[in-house]
Parts: sequence; structure tokens; C-alpha cells
Amino acid sequence: MSQNAMSRRAVQAYRGAAICVPPLKAMILLLDRAISFLRKSTAAQQEQRFEESFVELTRATSILRGLSHNLDFARGGALAEQLYNTYNSLILACLHSYGKPRASENFHRIIASLVELREAWEFVDGAAARSPRPVAANQSLLTPAAGR
Repeated sequence: MSQNAMSRRAVQAYRGAAICVPPLKAMILLLDRAISFLRKSTAAQQEQRFEESFVELTRATSILRGLSHNLDFARGGALAEQLYNTYNSLILACLHSYGKPRASENFHRIIASLVELREAWEFVDGAAARSPRPVAANQSLLTPAAGR
């Protein structure tokens, strides 16, 4: 499957998730998927199943690319810019690490970063749920029509 097709699938996954669940929950679910794909990629690479490892890596980076391309820079401002840079740095770290002798160690650090990001979104989601303004729980820096 081509990179463009994977990107389209990632964007479609976000849009589908955004329809079914609030945006913050969708973020958490998508980050969970990216973490899962990276773990599968690492395991497959360690077992020398390189084609499978690359497919899983591509799935993870497609999710991150989809997230970065759906940020709403008009509403998100500096935070949206920082998230864009973070997602793209993680994508580059994944691609630069793949196939290298220390790939497993690098992927574990990348996964730890994604887990930390996921936990931050989970905290924001919990804070939004406790907020006196319940509308905030359904707001997000991501919009299906936005992009860069």
C-alpha cells in the first residue's frame, strides 16, 4: 500500500473516530493504535520478520501523519504548532531508527514518548470532563477539514 493510501486511511480513521467518540477520546485511541503498531514492529524486527515490521511501522507513522495533518492551527496556535513538530519529530525518529542496530532501543524511547503524550491527552480529557463547561470535553485542536 502506498504512503498516500496509508495517509488517507489514517485521516479516515480519525474522521470516523471523531464521529463516534469525542475528539479527545479519539486522540487517545489513535495514540493507543500507534503505540500498538510500534510494539508490533519492534517485535517483528527482533524476530527478523522485516516486511511485517515495516508494515507495522508504516501504520504507526501514518497515524502520526494523520494527526499532524488534522491540527487546527487557527484555534490551536502555538500548541498546535508544537504538536505538529512533535508528531513529525516522532515520525522522523521512527524512520531513521528502522533497520539500525539500536532500533529496538530507539523504538522503546519513541514508544515511551507516545505513552507520555497519550497520558497527557488522557489527563486533559479527565480535566475536561470535570470542567463546569461540559462543551470543552468535545472540543479539540483537531478538525477533519484542517490541515497543513
